[in-house]
Amino acid sequence: MNGAGGTSGGLGEFFIGLIMMIGGSYLFLNAITVTSTFGMGTQLYGVPAFGRSFSVTSGMILIPFMFGIGMIFFNAKNYIGWILAAGSIIALCFGVIASVRFGFHNMSAFDLIAILVLGVGGLGLFLRSLLRK
Repeated sequence: MNGAGGTSGGLGEFFIGLIMMIGGSYLFLNAITVTSTFGMGTQLYGVPAFGRSFSVTSGMILIPFMFGIGMIFFNAKNYIGWILAAGSIIALCFGVIASVRFGFHNMSAFDLIAILVLGVGGLGLFLRSLLRK
C-alpha cells in the first residue's frame, strides 16, 4: 500500500504536517490587522504637473465613469463610453487596493515562535511524507 501522494512516505506524517501547517497559517493570518483609508475625499493618485502634484480623489474617478455610463446608455456600441467606464472601475479598484494597510498585533516572542514552528515544521513534515523512503 502506498502512502501520501502515491509514495512510500507515511500517512501519519502527511496529516500531522497538514494540520500543523493549517494551524500555523491560521495563527499567522489571525495576527494581522487590515485597515483602509479609502473614502470619497481620499487621494488615490498624485499627478505631477507644472512643478506641483495634483491629487486625484476617488470622487473624481466617478466623473468619467458617469460620462461613460451615459454614453453607453445612449449608444451601446460607443467604444469611448466603454473605455471610460471600464477604466474608471479599474482605477477605483486599484485605488481601493492601494489604500489597504497591513500590520501585526502585539505578540510575545513565544507566540511568534509557536507560529513559525507550526507553519514551517508542518511544511517540513508534509514534504517529507511525499518523499520515497
